Amino acid sequence: MNLNDPSLLRSRCYVGGHWVSAASGKFFPVVNPASGEEIARVPALAADEARQAIEAAASALPVWQKRTAEERAEFLKRWHRQILENREDLARIVTLENGKPFAEALGEVDYGAGFVDWFAGEALRAYGETIPSPWPGRRILTFKQPVGVCAAITPWNFPLAMLTRKCAAALAAGCTAVAKPAAETPLTALALAELAERAGIPAGVVNVITGPAEVLGTELATHPKVRKLSFTGSTRVGRLLMAQAAPTLKRLSLELGGNAPFLVFADADLKAALSGAMLAKFRNGGQSCVAANRFLVQKEVYEEFAAELAQRIAALKVGPGFEAGVQVGPLIHAKAVAKIEALIAEAVAQGAQVVTGGGRHLLGGNFFQPTLLKDVSPRMRIFAEEIFGPVAILTAFTDDEEAIALANASEYGLAAYFYTQDLKRALRVAEALECGMVGVNVGRVSTPVAPFGGIKQSGFGREGSKYGLEEYLEIKYLCLGVGEE
Repeated sequence: MNLNDPSLLRSRCYVGGHWVSAASGKFFPVVNPASGEEIARVPALAADEARQAIEAAASALPVWQKRTAEERAEFLKRWHRQILENREDLARIVTLENGKPFAEALGEVDYGAGFVDWFAGEALRAYGETIPSPWPGRRILTFKQPVGVCAAITPWNFPLAMLTRKCAAALAAGCTAVAKPAAETPLTALALAELAERAGIPAGVVNVITGPAEVLGTELATHPKVRKLSFTGSTRVGRLLMAQAAPTLKRLSLELGGNAPFLVFADADLKAALSGAMLAKFRNGGQSCVAANRFLVQKEVYEEFAAELAQRIAALKVGPGFEAGVQVGPLIHAKAVAKIEALIAEAVAQGAQVVTGGGRHLLGGNFFQPTLLKDVSPRMRIFAEEIFGPVAILTAFTDDEEAIALANASEYGLAAYFYTQDLKRALRVAEALECGMVGVNVGRVSTPVAPFGGIKQSGFGREGSKYGLEEYLEIKYLCLGVGEE
């Protein structure tokens, strides 16, 4: 792996301050999507071993939640420093198990570290309130307390940032955490656990478990000592976890699927819109829940935008993430390749045109050509489904009303982007779009300081920002008698 610090590559789970293997001896391989080669093997824990992690978090909770906000912040600052000091090694691990270009992996490390730093600060700002009392002899106060043991189920597309975004908020609030990373990318999470240990975060406060999603996910969703579950992943799995969590009435944060529209109005700065389109679509090879999927372009500039976008897409360099100049890495696995191939074939059969790309890359394996389809109809499946790959689709619109209707014609409501130089239109369209996040004349909106989350079938709850801390806090009301009533 060429790591500066090979000890960051952990192949056991982190539970209660100990590195453990599965009692059964079972494991599963972690595979490099660029080469198909096995990188490592990690434990396939059973349900009772997930319960041990939950118990470890529950045992650590009373002491951790009694620490002052300043103390918790200091632990997070130490973790943040450890992440930045090991920035390149963490990025190498991300690229090896996820496949994204190394430059993007470095960006993810910085982005993920930003959440740890942000919530170290937010730990100091979990303010309560005083409320004017309707009774002369009483005072009404509110204060905030940690929810309790929290479970974090994280995806493979941003294996570092999604874990820090959840766990840093939980720890800042005074909660303890059990994290289950995606089976495709567990090594990044285990490296973060190693760095948390080096930062001195007490045993049991952070736990990382690996194994079958249906086994561990069910245990985390149903165990009564888990009081909060945060999940990033598919809408289908989100619905399942929500149903499993219902009997114990857990707090939930669900960041699910997306199908982001990208609108280009005739008055847009086309050069800026093209640059924003490339960023919004092809970061992480389009394998992002906020990736632009549906490019809706006003008829007056449709052909010009299509031609320019096709040139930029055709120029993208595809290859393994460590190769110099690579901009698009492999898809995560063969199933992802097959899905995209099927969506394109079906759209072409129904009248869509391939402008560039359209099939598997000459590199073979999980590599796919960056692709542009034009004349895509809203009736096509590729318009309705989350693509999750390096495929952009173009649809023309005539006016603002049609653009908004096309953009909202989705069960998802996570992110949207649009380009215009008309301030009135910008405000009107931003308010009309049915989504949790809107980028106006920008192709990227994610930052630790702003709330991340969606509506409709994209889930609920917010991560990052001051609102991300609120997801891990309960409000307690205190009515205090101070004299005669």
